[in-house]
Amino acid sequence: MKPAVFSYHRPHTLKDALSLLALHGFDAKVIAGGQSLAPMMNMRFAQPAHLIDLNALPQLSGVTLTGDSLSIGAMTRHHEVATSSTVRAACPLLAEAAATIGHYAIRQRGTLGGSLAHADPAAQMPLIASTLGARIEIAGPDGSREVPATAFLIAVMTTDLAAEEIIRAVHFPVARAGERHAFEVFSRRHGDFAIAACALTAVLDGNRFSSLRIGLGGVADSPLVLNELAADFVGAPVDAPTLAAIADAVAGAIDPYDQPDISAAYRRDLVKALTARALQRATQSANATSK
Repeated sequence: MKPAVFSYHRPHTLKDALSLLALHGFDAKVIAGGQSLAPMMNMRFAQPAHLIDLNALPQLSGVTLTGDSLSIGAMTRHHEVATSSTVRAACPLLAEAAATIGHYAIRQRGTLGGSLAHADPAAQMPLIASTLGARIEIAGPDGSREVPATAFLIAVMTTDLAAEEIIRAVHFPVARAGERHAFEVFSRRHGDFAIAACALTAVLDGNRFSSLRIGLGGVADSPLVLNELAADFVGAPVDAPTLAAIADAVAGAIDPYDQPDISAAYRRDLVKALTARALQRATQSANATSK
């Protein structure tokens, strides 16, 4: 299929882009990499009367490290996030997850901000932003505001972004000294949508957990961050019984639903396996971040 008729706009400043959104409101959509919006337009699930292209706005791209904050422009491509030496050193979980997105061509076009605005609960970037406690910087007619990723991602393809607003950047906390990480995702074929994913970070004090974060994708209407559950295991020894108990607890914390091709029981078992695999990887000594 082909998209419905629309007017194309290519602003060269953020101010102009915001003015176009203010003028056209709900009749307009912004396009970044187009990896989600373009197929939806072709199938006529989305029929904007005005398409506002953000690709001529270089101020929305790039990676900046300032103190304990890693700031990434909304138009930064997944490939740059995955391969940037700055991202890999400051936020290795983010880089690892970005490298698993779709196929090479998709990573070359898809953007960090576009993935967050699309808000697919099975996508990598919403999961990582939520798990790490990232903050979304949003530009609008009244200036800029920041929202925690967990508050920004409301439900399936539903966010806190107003019709006249644009994601400007995403701010991630820098990994702590000694922080370990792992990302595990499962799909039917390489590049397909994830059935489930697990992201986690951990800091060890000797042979015990001193910090643990666990996030899941593909199991709810938005990424599921299990802060309270993870906190229960702080101080626990890093051994096989503890890792098994964490995986069991994570699987028991989700409420998956049946789909025609994926049962709730299968998804729960998958989450348990992915969590166990991520824990095993994260607690291996070679995976620690050094500073």
